[in-house]
Amino acid sequence: MTVLRGFILFTLLIFGAGLFGCGGGGAELQSHTTTTTIGQELIDLQSAYDRGLITKDQYESQKKKILNRE
Repeated sequence: MTVLRGFILFTLLIFGAGLFGCGGGGAELQSHTTTTTIGQELIDLQSAYDRGLITKDQYESQKKKILNRE
């Protein structure tokens, strides 16, 4: 009985150590922030409109959103 109890405790210790080892420690979180100015967004929007990628209505709608976001 004592040998069996020792084996069970040993197994739980090994299993438990394995779980704690997988706790996600050392994971590196990265965050990327892109900042563009309102002016640059308007230039990009105008460029998309000039190239025919968006309609006049889409251009006006997005321009309004950009200018109201301040």
